[in-house]
Amino acid sequence: MRIGIGGIGIESSTFCPHRSVADDFRRTRGQELLDRYTWTAPDSDLADLVEWVPLLHATALPGGPVEAESYLTLKDELVTRIRRAGPLDGLVYDIHGAMSVVGLTDAEADLTEAVRAALDFVGTPDGGGEGALIGAADGVPGGAPNRAPGGAPGSVPGATSNSVPGGTGHRPMISAAMDLHGNVSYRFAAPVDLLTAHRLAPHEDAWETRERAARNLVRCLREGTRPHRAWVQVPVLLPGEKTSTRLEPAKSLYASLAGIERLPGILDAAMWVGYAWADEPRCQAAIVVTGDDAELAAAEAGKLARRYWQARRDFAFVGPTGDAQECVARAVASSKRPFLISDSGDNPTAGGAGDLAYMLGKLLENDAIRSGDVTAVHPGITDPVAVAHCFAAGVGAEVTLSVGGKVDTNHGGPRELTGTVVALQRAADQKDRAEGGAYDRGVDMAAVRVGGLTVILVERRKPFHTLADFMGQGEDGLGIDPRTFDLVVVKIGYLEPELYDMAADWLLALTPGGVDQDLKRLGHHRVERPMFPFDEDAYEDGEGPRLTAVHLPPLTPYRA
Repeated sequence: MRIGIGGIGIESSTFCPHRSVADDFRRTRGQELLDRYTWTAPDSDLADLVEWVPLLHATALPGGPVEAESYLTLKDELVTRIRRAGPLDGLVYDIHGAMSVVGLTDAEADLTEAVRAALDFVGTPDGGGEGALIGAADGVPGGAPNRAPGGAPGSVPGATSNSVPGGTGHRPMISAAMDLHGNVSYRFAAPVDLLTAHRLAPHEDAWETRERAARNLVRCLREGTRPHRAWVQVPVLLPGEKTSTRLEPAKSLYASLAGIERLPGILDAAMWVGYAWADEPRCQAAIVVTGDDAELAAAEAGKLARRYWQARRDFAFVGPTGDAQECVARAVASSKRPFLISDSGDNPTAGGAGDLAYMLGKLLENDAIRSGDVTAVHPGITDPVAVAHCFAAGVGAEVTLSVGGKVDTNHGGPRELTGTVVALQRAADQKDRAEGGAYDRGVDMAAVRVGGLTVILVERRKPFHTLADFMGQGEDGLGIDPRTFDLVVVKIGYLEPELYDMAADWLLALTPGGVDQDLKRLGHHRVERPMFPFDEDAYEDGEGPRLTAVHLPPLTPYRA
């Protein structure tokens, strides 16, 4: 069987003034794309079954919405490569699920409709392609609604049997691997045969999710079946820092998915918390249960949706919180070292601009840090002009800089900083990472020290998740060891594994920015209402929202 691999992945805050462009995406093709995965290797147990066809995979650091022209460039390449690939049995659709594009309200649906049309054009190796469709659920072309037809739960008309004699009926299947912070609208879900998502946050199972999507697809193709899907949205929209699987209730909710998919007649169970920092109708929690048994899938999806709704008030921040000034004061007073603080509102790995100097100002205002009695490192303020100035001055020079606040001009604007350049690192010195996108692209960095505070400035948005991000590579690296500081103040939400293990203690600072944890401060006005937590008292006097799963029948084949 021939299976393509491709997709476009980014999460985009519509509240962030930053704009993502094509150059922000790492585009992987050919053998390099196949090398991303273990299950495509020649020694994999799938090697004798599948001819993997690499198409295009594009991924970028989260940011603001993607510029329309850049999106069209990426979309056109993916669609063109599908059409030129020849007949395919299926596609492993490796995406995120929370991409926003200037001018679109459901970017993944728009992309998926184009991908479905291209796959239907090439058809499958056993014949067919661009034929007449059977059933009303096929592909949902051109502007289908975000919700099920009529806006009410129920069954979508179409094929009723998921067994397709003689193969998959000349219509390629799509198996999507997604981030649990993605969005799943009806319009997006309808053209996709199989959907699955991460089950851990932080996403330590990201590669496992992709493999599950691939193996589920291979299984369906070998057995000649097309699954039923039960889809339901839950009117809850919470930030990731309240839905970490390190804590209840998310821990138990996500742990229950494996048990559901072990039931006879069920292939997969997936749950999305949605993306809280986009103001679009599709943004809310969603459940999809996939399998041969349509009634059981619908029942399990409905039960899981009701459990999620009933637990909505139990979701809490993954760590102790406070405003910026309070968190700095508490960390300074603590005896635990290093003490980590998350500057959560400007987290570039959630979609923040990464250039706010708001937290920098609070650190400089603290007497103990300013005097040097307490040391702190604050990495990741994006300012290419300030970085260039540091390189021109050189290590050891005193510089006066206007730092940050150039992209996101709210919340205080730039901050003047006078200090000594203590380290520099050129982009060429930064080693690539396997994940791709801006995560693995080197950036020029400069470390400037004032009093007890070391500020790491970057010329392009960059996360600091690992020790290597601070230290760099070899003798020419930045050489900043966060473990030697009293405070480590990072633009991040919940702590990624290395930081989590490093921290003797930590606080989640509820700072302003494009990914503000206080959603009510952002001003959502396009999400569907009522929606928790915006309408906390909704349904208090009634039975609650209707959480009956919509039946998405198997995507029907072409006529013979």
